[in-house]
Amino acid sequence: MPSNHFSRREFLKQNSLTGLGAVLTPSLLGKTVEQNSIQSHSSVSFSIAEPPALLGGKPVRSQGWPTWPLWKPETDEKQLLEIIRSGVWSRAGVVTEFEAKWAETVGAKRSLAVVNGTNAIMTALTQLDIGGGDEVLVPPYTFIGTVAPVIATGAMPIFVDVDPETFQIDPAKIEAKITFRTKAIIPVHILGLPANMPQILAIAKKHKLVVIEDACQAHLAEINHQKVGTFGDAGCFSFQNSKNLAIGEAGAIVSNNDAFMDRCFSYHNYGNPYGMVSGVIGAGTLIQGNKLRLTEYQAAIGLAQLKRLDAQTSLRNENAAYLKAKIQTIPGIIPYKLYENVTRAAFHLFPFRYQKEAFKGLSRDIFLKALSAEGIPCLKGYATLNNMPYLNDALQSKNFQKMYPKSMLDFKSYVERNQCPQNDRLCNEEAVWLTQNMLLGTRTDMEDIANAIEKIYTHADKLLSLK
Repeated sequence: MPSNHFSRREFLKQNSLTGLGAVLTPSLLGKTVEQNSIQSHSSVSFSIAEPPALLGGKPVRSQGWPTWPLWKPETDEKQLLEIIRSGVWSRAGVVTEFEAKWAETVGAKRSLAVVNGTNAIMTALTQLDIGGGDEVLVPPYTFIGTVAPVIATGAMPIFVDVDPETFQIDPAKIEAKITFRTKAIIPVHILGLPANMPQILAIAKKHKLVVIEDACQAHLAEINHQKVGTFGDAGCFSFQNSKNLAIGEAGAIVSNNDAFMDRCFSYHNYGNPYGMVSGVIGAGTLIQGNKLRLTEYQAAIGLAQLKRLDAQTSLRNENAAYLKAKIQTIPGIIPYKLYENVTRAAFHLFPFRYQKEAFKGLSRDIFLKALSAEGIPCLKGYATLNNMPYLNDALQSKNFQKMYPKSMLDFKSYVERNQCPQNDRLCNEEAVWLTQNMLLGTRTDMEDIANAIEKIYTHADKLLSLK
């Protein structure tokens, strides 16, 4: 999870950007996307000679960013209010409608809505027969929601280092981590930037591995005009409040495999009969299951948000490309790189790498404070997920002790086997994030970001005295 003074979950913990707390002051909040498209938020004339705001100068920006999530009562509330008044709140026709529209949107045959993206991954793992004694390859640069389901099934997460240019799992490092226990790969389209699926799929086919795409941050992202989430055996999405399609808490699984999707449906409804998971009348619950059903009113919120998703995704891509062009000429600033076959990204986050040497040795922490003071909210992103205490907790659990040999359960040895130096550098030194709502602004807003970074670069020597 993000390692700076607020987490990604806290980013929207009160259904608005107020979750940014100390980083976003009240004056930096409150503009809607519609307002933002009409007027620029820039409220001061930019001067590179102005001292950094962190040292008392005038900030580049003093007004707000587009709020998130976006809600339009005049268009969004009719169906939601009808559902609330009907009293039909548990899963029924509106959830089915949302599933059908999500499947159509991403180009999959089937979709199943569940309570969150984490449980979407959990459901996919269990119904693809991943469990105790198995190993699942995962990238270390991701949210805990990718790895927690692997552990919950009893499988062992094995970390594969990243390509720092793209922030994605590095296909060139996958095969070295495959053992006789390896049963699956979970590529994560982290930050809304697609992973290198053609190479990953070729490796998976060679070694007969299951592929579950974690597309929780990558709504409508594409590789060769095919939506991510539809390449592997299953694709998993999240609709948590910060996501590009926000419901609050919700998720979905997509696949073209009817038998698999029937098992997932049965699993999410206690394991009761559904489709091909059937038995004689009165047979009762047939498979091990859980209760992960979505509500009707959540689905209504999703349907309202879905109407805007394509246009918002296009705007994020346009602004990301413009911002990238503006900042990539600043020494020490290295924006994200997309693989050549990526035809569209989602930009749940806009990432770049910060190299302090070009800023006269200014630490990333001071850079982030200085950028925030200029009116540009920012995060340092994830901490190293491959050496946290939760892993030792799993290794020492009763179930893991019974399922794995002692040689696999020593935490020190496990961490040694799962070292990821490129990820360490991203997490501890280089990564900087801007949130997706900022990309729903204007080109002038993107110029504010670039100007603020350039201002810090110009005055880096003056900021060195800060701790």
